[in-house]
Amino acid sequence: MLVLHYTGMRSGAEAIARLRDPAARVSSHYVVEEDGAVFRLVPEDRRAWHAGVSHWRGQTLLNGRSIGIEIVNPGHEFGYRPFPALQMAAVCDLCLAILSRHAIAPRDVVAHSDIAPDRKEDPGELFDWPGLAANGVGLWPEGVATPQADALTLLGRIGYRTDLPLPVLLRAFQRRWRQGRVDGQADAETLGRLARVAAAMNAPQELAIPD
Repeated sequence: MLVLHYTGMRSGAEAIARLRDPAARVSSHYVVEEDGAVFRLVPEDRRAWHAGVSHWRGQTLLNGRSIGIEIVNPGHEFGYRPFPALQMAAVCDLCLAILSRHAIAPRDVVAHSDIAPDRKEDPGELFDWPGLAANGVGLWPEGVATPQADALTLLGRIGYRTDLPLPVLLRAFQRRWRQGRVDGQADAETLGRLARVAAAMNAPQELAIPD
């Protein structure tokens, strides 16, 4: 899997210092600064401690099966703001390079908020998931579909854990897939997006096998 985060700290330097501090007991494979600079902190073949308590598509203990990228942004606590174009370009290039080395399905390129919806909000509703998908990183199905199941069932089909309160799960879904409205409500458009994303997640995935 490939998990995208924001740092949620006041500066990139502060975030890198924490990620390199053994006492903090957190780490990531990469950090991407706002100016596009990329720092490698942990080799891709080693475990980094970035996911925490997490779940996706029936799998847990995701630190052991994922690569984590921390993207410098103050986050919701310290002044959440859009991600600069240079930074997003660097994130896209880094993701494509990782995908060229590892057999990761598009549905397994995820937000931290996808795998820990009760704890995390990152990288949040200002992150350009559609732009990444247009360049071959992850999924962004357009439009809506007619729901054939209730919201909780659709969330489970996408990959979310289903033992959390529905509004918590819907907010996590909206941060990723309906970024203009993050209120945890299952209105008609959110249900239509749920159905469309669930269909895309369960369609056959194009999986590039690295050389």
